[in-house]
Amino acid sequence: MNEKVIRALVEAGAVRQVRIIANQSSFHIRIETANGSNVAETLKGKLKTWATLNAAAKWIRSLGIGEAKLELTHWNPDQKAMLL
Repeated sequence: MNEKVIRALVEAGAVRQVRIIANQSSFHIRIETANGSNVAETLKGKLKTWATLNAAAKWIRSLGIGEAKLELTHWNPDQKAMLL
């Protein structure tokens, strides 16, 4: 889901939980609602990622969300992204 949809869900009080998930050296966001779970996407429908935890947290905060869980299981800050 893109930022516009997420903002609407936040304003409607429909967001139950937000998770910042580390994968290799980047982070992405998963939004939990009553209807299920979705990741934050770009306007083109691709997974939205951040290079730092700080950047991901600032984006979440800009949406009006004050709490998020952090998952670091697959975090490897020294791992370079694979270009496909």
